[in-house]
Formats: sequence, structure tokens, C-alpha cells
Amino acid sequence: MAGVVRPSVKIGAGAVVCVEAEIRGDVTIGARTVVHPKARIIAEGGPIVIGESNLIEEQVLIINRQADDSPTKEGGQKMVIGANNVFEVGCRCEALRVGDNNVIEAKAVVGRDIELTSGCVIGAFCPITSNETLPENTVIYGEKCVRRVQAERPQAQTLQLDFLMKILPNYHHLKKSTRPKNPEK
Repeated sequence: MAGVVRPSVKIGAGAVVCVEAEIRGDVTIGARTVVHPKARIIAEGGPIVIGESNLIEEQVLIINRQADDSPTKEGGQKMVIGANNVFEVGCRCEALRVGDNNVIEAKAVVGRDIELTSGCVIGAFCPITSNETLPENTVIYGEKCVRRVQAERPQAQTLQLDFLMKILPNYHHLKKSTRPKNPEK
């Protein structure tokens, strides 16, 4: 059939993506990224590119949906997520730009019109849906979603990623990487 665009999922070398995760549309997952079972990554309104060494836990929803007020464009707007981010259990992220070393805690909501720079922490149950770019190292926390700027970025979850890369394959089936670990010349 002419004109039919097939959705594609590209998984980087060394990434651990459980079969039970729901991945739809044009999604690229970077090397050493861990996607838990029951995580959902949905590219409806454009492609999603996820960088290296991200941790995407259970019941996370990362979705690139078509904006209600924007005209439909071929291919849509690209959602780009940097490296070393942590998406904790049950959080929702619609932001088209997420930098590096961010933590979105459990049940937090990051709206489409937010741009996370780098080193930001969105606290548990904090919804941020305004149209703004958060400055680097911003922390939003507490019942009233108080904001402050921290002195240092959150630490990378390297040890946790290493542990999960060893354990998850023992208990879950994995989606195969589409890129070889060591390409031969």
C-alpha cells in the first residue's frame, strides 16, 4: 500500500526493554536505557527520541500527542529526551524537550508546554503544566509544589542501571536491540 508509514521502534545497543512495555509509533531508545514492564511510550503526534542511560520505571507514560490547537503536520513535532534521566513509577511526561540528568518522581505530571532543561527534579505528585522553560537545577516539591534551585545536579543512576540490566533479563523477556553492541568493520 502506497503512502502507509510503518511505525518503527529502534533500540540502542545495551538497552534493556521489557516485552511487557507498550511502545507505539516512531520511537528511538538510546543505549543503556532501561524500560521496565508496563511502561508506556507512545508517539502519536510525532517521533520520540530517548537518549542514553535513562531509567523508565513501571506505569510511566511518555507520550508525544498532537497538540489540540496545532495544524496536523506530516511527521509531527519531535519529542527529545536527553541522557541520564529518571522517570519514576506512574509519572507522566508530555514535554517535547527534556534535557539531561532530570528526575521526574512518582505520579508527577510534566505537561506538553514545559521544557525541562538539565538537573531538574519534579517531586512526587507535582503537576506542572504551564508554558515555561524551567531553569537548570530547579526542584519542584511538596504539597504546594514549591520551587527552588539546587546547587548540584542529581547524581546519575549508574549503579541502579547496572543492577537492573543484570536482573531484569532473569525475570522478563526483552525486546531485541536493533543496533549491534560492537559493529564489525
